[in-house]
Amino acid sequence: MWHMAGELLPATRRALLRRLALEQSGNRVPSLIAGLVRDGETIWVDSRGWVDDRRPDSDTQYRIGSITKTFVAVLVMRLRDEGLLSLSDRFGDHVPGTAVDDRQIWQLLAHCSGLSSEPAGQWWERTKGEAAEDFLAGVDSAQLRPEPQHVFHYSNTAFGLLGQLIERARGKDFTAVLHEEILEPLGMRRTTESPVPPYAPGLAVHPWADVLQPEPFEDAVAMAPAGQLWSTVDDMLRWSRFLIGETGEVLHPDTLDEMRRPASVDDGPQWTRGAGLGLQLARHNGRALVGHSGSMPGFLANLLADPAESTGVIFLANTTAGANGALAVDLLEILAEHEPRIPPEWVPEGGVSEDLLELTGLWYWGPVPQLLRVLPDGMLDLSAWQGPGRPSRFRPDGQDNWIGLDGYHRGERLRVVRAPDGTVTHLDLNTFVFTRRPYDPSAPVPGGTLPWE
Repeated sequence: MWHMAGELLPATRRALLRRLALEQSGNRVPSLIAGLVRDGETIWVDSRGWVDDRRPDSDTQYRIGSITKTFVAVLVMRLRDEGLLSLSDRFGDHVPGTAVDDRQIWQLLAHCSGLSSEPAGQWWERTKGEAAEDFLAGVDSAQLRPEPQHVFHYSNTAFGLLGQLIERARGKDFTAVLHEEILEPLGMRRTTESPVPPYAPGLAVHPWADVLQPEPFEDAVAMAPAGQLWSTVDDMLRWSRFLIGETGEVLHPDTLDEMRRPASVDDGPQWTRGAGLGLQLARHNGRALVGHSGSMPGFLANLLADPAESTGVIFLANTTAGANGALAVDLLEILAEHEPRIPPEWVPEGGVSEDLLELTGLWYWGPVPQLLRVLPDGMLDLSAWQGPGRPSRFRPDGQDNWIGLDGYHRGERLRVVRAPDGTVTHLDLNTFVFTRRPYDPSAPVPGGTLPWE
């Protein structure tokens, strides 16, 4: 047993350990390890059970299953950012000859392509994997589900296909691309396609007796992008920090933000579970969580990040069934209850130009007052003076031009319009005119007031 010295109060560590112990004991998990990260630092790691007569530690590998899909998605988004593809491209434009030639790449990422959940042939998780050409040949019309393609339907097959997309675009094996473009830059040296000691064996527990049963490990080959990887708590906490926003040079923060937005939902209009682009999304007690669960024969895992709280969690277990995905959420809740995050101190910003300050304050969209503020990161925030309105942040995009990042105005252009003498006359937000007084008659699209009798 070990803890990050000085990070958490003893009562917090005990509450976290108790929740971990209840999971391991109550569900008869051979070994279970979990960790928490906050504000870029690992603040807690603990484990229960045994791996080869020793406690698992943060360097012990477990299979992470479908968490692998989050890496695949990042590699696809890197290709998009480099201009090598568009998310609206037909998949067949890049990997022709399958039943999803006419589906768009983003649909495969968001599990709404209409593909079956599993590939054709034998149970892929427990049998020797197929080579790429055999796998692709099996993705025929029988692999399409009868539901409309825009409906959420989780598909392992889709991520096998996305792996082929990456390999053809890069001219390299998927795992080679993964190591070169993500794992090495982020220092994730214990995330591998096959187990490297020390690692936990894949196990199942007999349902009616306390007896362990070994589970197989097979190379998934073409289906490797759907769930092949092994990793450690240390590496997974680094990946959690990535999903929070510490992307380094691997991915632009705007692209990560795009991946974390809902693209399809799993449980109806008042959704609590959904999918972004290669990420699972969840809403819980006001939290907006991103990450992914994972399962393969003998292993269960769950990775969650709360970007708003700069907090993340991982658990890894070597059991086929039993460990509850709610454990990850519960650990986040215990942390928030016992030691709520203390926000950083406010400090005044320097270096804000007079031209930028000139834009701040109240503007009017017709009769509706809107407040424009400069954010600490140099972006603008436009929101209603009262009520919900259509709040949005804007990033600079050249002189007097800004691009919306959120909500109704996402992707729309905000233009600062000036008179010949340089003074600002109004704001033009995709044809919506904002003026300094309600219905300014000098605006290009004026309103006005009725004259008094």
